[in-house]
Amino acid sequence: MSFASRIAHLRTEGAYAVMAQAQALEAQGREIIHLEIGQPDFDTYAHISLAAIRALTSGQTRYNPPPGIPALRRALAEDAGKRRGVTFAPEQVVVAPGAKPLLFLPLLAILDEGDEVIYPDPGFPTYEAAIRVAGATPVAVPLTEQTGFDLDWPAFDQRVSPRTRLIILNSPGNPTGGILSERTLEHVAQVARDVDCWVLSDEIYARLVYEAPAPSIVSLPGMMDRTIVVDGFSKTYAMTGWRLGFGIMPQPLAERMDVLLVHSVGCTATFTQYAGLAAVLGPQDQVDAVCAEFRRRRDHIVNGLNAIPGVRCHMPRGAFYAFPNVEAFGRPVEELAEYLLEQAGVAVLPGTSFGANGQGHLRVSYANSIESIDKALDRMARALAALG
Repeated sequence: MSFASRIAHLRTEGAYAVMAQAQALEAQGREIIHLEIGQPDFDTYAHISLAAIRALTSGQTRYNPPPGIPALRRALAEDAGKRRGVTFAPEQVVVAPGAKPLLFLPLLAILDEGDEVIYPDPGFPTYEAAIRVAGATPVAVPLTEQTGFDLDWPAFDQRVSPRTRLIILNSPGNPTGGILSERTLEHVAQVARDVDCWVLSDEIYARLVYEAPAPSIVSLPGMMDRTIVVDGFSKTYAMTGWRLGFGIMPQPLAERMDVLLVHSVGCTATFTQYAGLAAVLGPQDQVDAVCAEFRRRRDHIVNGLNAIPGVRCHMPRGAFYAFPNVEAFGRPVEELAEYLLEQAGVAVLPGTSFGANGQGHLRVSYANSIESIDKALDRMARALAALG
């Protein structure tokens, strides 16, 4: 049997692969501390779950418009616009079963063979996968540790070409926790206007910030007509398994997304969208409380990592990931992550799961309790000390 060349490059996400390894060890009776998976360890907030139950029991289980129920599109347009200082129309909002379709389908709508797409490295692996499936050429641009994992401007400028059709941004970022500066966004916006290309801004962690809000490129002059904002409910409202995401984009693209949704997923579950409506319109105090708890964990784990000889870790400004530098151990990070899982019972990801520029780093999720983080830090310290 042979398969299409468009999927020959695809491989699973590192997080899922390592989680499967960790679960196999747990099945053998091992205690594994999970710092590999990127999902909040909190339950979905009660009022959101109750809204879904009410929707289910009232018969909200049928097909609905492919881009989403009107009430949710209106609420998202208002809420997302207010948070970014712009005005969105409900017709610009597209709801999907998770944010990932909104990383794939817009690329199918705007890219042709021969087009180039600039994306961050290290970055979320779905970016490169989506670019290649769409038939375009991925062009990686490094994020630099020295600038808190901001974009490398000279490298970015060198990679822009007349074939650049799309620039992908992620801020706050996975795996680094970095936030792109306003100066960087202004620079990227000017380039996008100069070469007349699109920008896809993945802002799934926009509410999980610790010192100041993460600026959005869509709010800059001339960017509303060329920016696709991707966001969702998974991280903000602890709804990873609900599969509910949304995109905001120029209306002509949203109309084409309607057709792509029709022929791919059809629509997003109606009762799930009513849960999302309750999330957006309901109280936000739990979001703020969880963010404060993540900040406490961030400070704790970064201080603990920096106390381990041979490890240095930049303080992330958003999301719930630390990206420690472990170059001092002189080993490939794939080998180091495997060692920590097998010998210390701590599941982390090698930085290369997020691209070649992740070499020398591990990604550590602090979406776990302080108690588990302390235990993981102690195990990691002892295992790494044994390497000499």
